[in-house]
Amino acid sequence: MASIFNAEDTAAIISRIEKLTPITQHIWGTMTVSQMLAHIQEPVKVALGYTAPKRSVIGWLFGRAAKKGIINEKPFKQGLPTDSSFVIDNERNFDSEKQEAIQLLQALQQAGPNGITKNKHPFFGKLSAEEWDTLTIKHLDHHLRQFGV
Repeated sequence: MASIFNAEDTAAIISRIEKLTPITQHIWGTMTVSQMLAHIQEPVKVALGYTAPKRSVIGWLFGRAAKKGIINEKPFKQGLPTDSSFVIDNERNFDSEKQEAIQLLQALQQAGPNGITKNKHPFFGKLSAEEWDTLTIKHLDHHLRQFGV
C-alpha cells in the first residue's frame, strides 16, 4: 500500500491533485472540487497536530469498533459518513485550497511518522503513525477518485 511518508507516493497524490481544475465535477457526492480540496486538508491538519477536534459522541461509542473495518487496505466505499469537524459546507477558492492541500501533504510527508500527533482522532480515537498513514492515503484516494483523478 502507498504511504504518505514515502516521497514518491506523496508526489503521485500531488500529481493527481494537479490534474483538478475549478470545473472538475464529482462522480458521486455533493461537494464541489473546491470544497473537496478544503475537506481533505482537515484530517491532515489533525494528523500534524495543527488542530485537535474533540471526539464526537458517535466516535466514543463506535469509533474503536469501526477502526478495523476502515483502517485496512480496502478502498473506502461511497457514502461513508463524514465527521462533522471535517464538513466543508461553504464554497472556497479553488487555487488557494489546491495550494494549501499540496503544502499540507508535503509537510506531512516531511514530518514522517515521528511528526504525527499524539492527539486522538475525533472519530477513531488513538491511532498509531501507521494507522494515520493508512487512513490518510485511503481518504485522499477516495476523494480523488470521487473527482475522477
